Amino acid sequence: MAAISRHKTVMVPRSSARGRAAAEARHATRRRVFALATAFTLGALVTGALVAVTRPSSTERSVERLQAEAALRDKEQIKALTELARTTRDRVTFVLDGLEKAMPTEPPAGGGTGPVAAPPADVAKWRQAAAAAVKGFADPPSGEGATNVARSSLASAVRQIAVTVDTYAHSQTLTGPNRETVTALAIRQRADAIFTRSIGATALDAVNVGAGYGHQHVFLPASPGSGALTADPEHKGSN
Repeated sequence: MAAISRHKTVMVPRSSARGRAAAEARHATRRRVFALATAFTLGALVTGALVAVTRPSSTERSVERLQAEAALRDKEQIKALTELARTTRDRVTFVLDGLEKAMPTEPPAGGGTGPVAAPPADVAKWRQAAAAAVKGFADPPSGEGATNVARSSLASAVRQIAVTVDTYAHSQTLTGPNRETVTALAIRQRADAIFTRSIGATALDAVNVGAGYGHQHVFLPASPGSGALTADPEHKGSN
């Protein structure tokens, strides 16, 4: 008689099956919610990063505002400095013309008459004019680097002109070799003053172009071969 195998049939309660299905559904829902939350969070982070990159911070806005204010202030200072340079040029040109007659840069051609001593009254006028030019550069405002270079050079030049007048006046109190020595010193001081002025005028021309005012030539007359810088061929106001 053949053996008969016996199998036990396990009956799963319906309540347990439904519990597992519900649990799996909850897990699936939780995974979907987590995925959505993760995607939203990542999206928010990316968006926030983009906003942070494209939107300037309060510090950056403050820096930009200060830079704009500095640029506007510098532009105003350049305009005022250019007007001052023209005024001082007019004041000291006649001083330099008088000094050229009193102590010529070059010997007179064809053996003409030598230097003509300036009357004390003329020297007094030179001193007044030079002092007024120096006073115009007193108490300079704080400006940008290039503008400060132009201002300092122009101020130094008028001070050197004032010293030249004083040196010449002192030479007139001397005689013989001492007078010649001090006069030669005054001639060198005048040349240095004109050269320094040419540096300031060149720097002033450059900052005017940078500020949008175009070329502004405020040079002093210079003798050929003096080494002083001269104006470029660009027309006034051109860029």
